[in-house]
Parts: sequence; C-alpha cells; structure tokens
Amino acid sequence: MTERIVIAGASGFIGRYLANAFRAEGSGVLTVGRRGADANWGDLAAITRAVDGSALVINLAGKSVNCRYTPRNRAEILRSRVETTGELGRAIAAAATPPPLWINSSTATIYRHAEDRPMTESTGELGSGFSVDIARAWEAALFDGDLPGTRRVALRMAIVLGDGSALRPLVRLARFGLGGPQLDGRWVSTAARRSAGTFHEFRARHGSQKFSWIHLADVLGIIRFLRTGTLDGAVNAAAPFPVDNRTLMADIRRIVGAPVGLPTSRWMLELGSAAIRTETELVLKSRWVVPERLLAAGYDFAFAHLEPALRDIIKGEARV
Repeated sequence: MTERIVIAGASGFIGRYLANAFRAEGSGVLTVGRRGADANWGDLAAITRAVDGSALVINLAGKSVNCRYTPRNRAEILRSRVETTGELGRAIAAAATPPPLWINSSTATIYRHAEDRPMTESTGELGSGFSVDIARAWEAALFDGDLPGTRRVALRMAIVLGDGSALRPLVRLARFGLGGPQLDGRWVSTAARRSAGTFHEFRARHGSQKFSWIHLADVLGIIRFLRTGTLDGAVNAAAPFPVDNRTLMADIRRIVGAPVGLPTSRWMLELGSAAIRTETELVLKSRWVVPERLLAAGYDFAFAHLEPALRDIIKGEARV
C-alpha cells in the first residue's frame, strides 16, 4: 500500500519541493491549505480524514514574515501559525489511526540576537520581541494536548536557501554592484514599535551579524532522518557552519562574478525596507544557531558549508 504524507502549507517553495520529492519516491501526498488543496482550513472533518492513517504530517503553514510588521500583519502572522497548528492537533487527536510523526515548522529566530556564542537546543537562550513571541506561541500550539500515538517535532529552521528563497534579492544586489555587507547602525525608534517588539536595536558592527542557513535539500534530508529515529521536541534545522553577513555577501559576489560590492548602511536598509514593505530585522539580527541534536544523532548534512550550497543554488537557477 502506498504511504500517505500530509503537507499543510504546501504552496510555498519549501512545500512544493517536499511534495514533489515525496511523490517522486512513490508516496501519496495530500495537501491542506486555504484553496486548491485536498483539505481546506476550517474543515476539520476533511483534515481528519487526510491525517487518519497517514505516515507523516508536515505543517509549513503561516503568513510570510517578509512584510511590514503592521498591527494587521502581526495579527495574521500569529493567527496563521497558531490556529492552523491547533487545527492539525485536533484532527490528529480525532484520527482513528494517528500519524506516528508530526513535524511542525518553527524558526531559529526564537533564539536571542547572538554574537557571543552559538545557540543550541540545550544551551540556547530564547530572545524577546515580536518574532520570538510568535515562535513561542507556535511551538506551544504544537505541544498542546495529549497525542500518545504521535511523536511531535518543532523544526526550528534557519533561513532556507533554495530556488525561490530569500537568496534571490541578495544575488540581485550583488549583480548590481551592491553586494557588500548589510551594516547595522543607529536608527530612530517609536514608542509603538518598541511596545510591539518590532524595533531592531543596533548591536552588530561591520557586518558581523551571524547568518544561520540551511539548504533546501537538507530540509528534506532532515525530515527523512527524523522518520527513522526517535527525536522529538525542538530540533534546530541549520547547517553546522554558519557565517557572518560579510562572508555571506563575499561568497555571493565571488559566485556571480561581481568584482565590487558596495556596503548597505542602516539608513539605506530602513528606507529600502519601507519601500518594498519588509523589515530590517530579517538581515540585521544575528542568528547563530547550530544543530546540536541532529549532529549528535548522526545526521550527515549534504551541504554543511555555505559556498558549495550557494554555488549549487545560484548555478542551478542560472541553468533554468
């Protein structure tokens, strides 16, 4: 009998990649989403039928954080994660044959801004502010309630690199000669942004903020690996060798053949982010996350170092 895998939030580049990979292996894939899916959010009976007897449930649902953190967007970022996770939990609880493994997306942004040491599952310190509050609530929704037949994993993913990822705008900047480091600096704040936890405090200097990342192929590899073991709880999905922002941009310039890369100062980032409706936190927060539990369990990364990962993705996109 063909095994069934359920992917919620399969419309993004990670979900599409996973669905195609599992189908290519011969698995049946059912999707849960807002429209055009096999089961729609809000239809608990349909979601329960989908997960009942499935071999694996993967939840990637959630509004992209690549937006301005307006009150409306903040509310939707939270709702789209917590409500969908809770609905999956209720469906699994109602299933006659619950899935043995439920992998729910989380984020490495749950850890504090770190320039002093890496954040692991055992020694990492959770941060504060809007993004961290979202991550905490997301994981709380995953682990809420008793599901004795289902092992649950919160996959704390670093920035995922692949076709369609956050890498594209950085490559474009490099090709236009703006591929230098993104430099933090002082910037005016407002009481509203501080109250909402969305203001980025100036800390890292000279492009020293850490960049934790993971290749899309390793997201799939980690999911396969988790199916064979017993890991549960929080798992950092990040390559074992993060770099700083200055190294990231230098690697990109080298790969695209850009001889010059002008740096981007905080004021330029703030104005540019406002223009394209995003937030500077996405490039200025220092994310120094390492996959302690995966390494201890024996996972072998396909892409452990950044430059080969970038070459694989950038050269691959150039061939399309």
